[in-house]
Amino acid sequence: MSKKWIQTDDWKSEKHVPVITIKKFEDGVAHVMVQVGKEIPHPNETKHHIKWCDLFFWPEGAKFPVEIGYCTFDHHGESIDGPDTSTIYTEPIAKFVFKTKKKGTLMATAYCNIHGLWKSEVELG
Repeated sequence: MSKKWIQTDDWKSEKHVPVITIKKFEDGVAHVMVQVGKEIPHPNETKHHIKWCDLFFWPEGAKFPVEIGYCTFDHHGESIDGPDTSTIYTEPIAKFVFKTKKKGTLMATAYCNIHGLWKSEVELG
């Protein structure tokens, strides 16, 4: 039985795919945003949400990719103290900034608590 551990699709038609946006890349500094649900909003509720995302960079010619960062989205309407108990929802958007002199491939993964692990890739440089 074949298992598909990491799912991919076009982010314009699938709400689970992490969208990588290179905001700026100049003087060796990359400003990258990773967002789930950019075109089609992903549910952000206690029962269905994006738990985390991460970003990797694989420089051209390198043997392995490096993890740039990892971000958790920890609040999804769970009860909190106070009269308004379910108004905090963490949005699945993260910004990463890193320095590199190389071109390469960016890969983001994101985890949905119901639909599993998703990834996308774009070229940097």
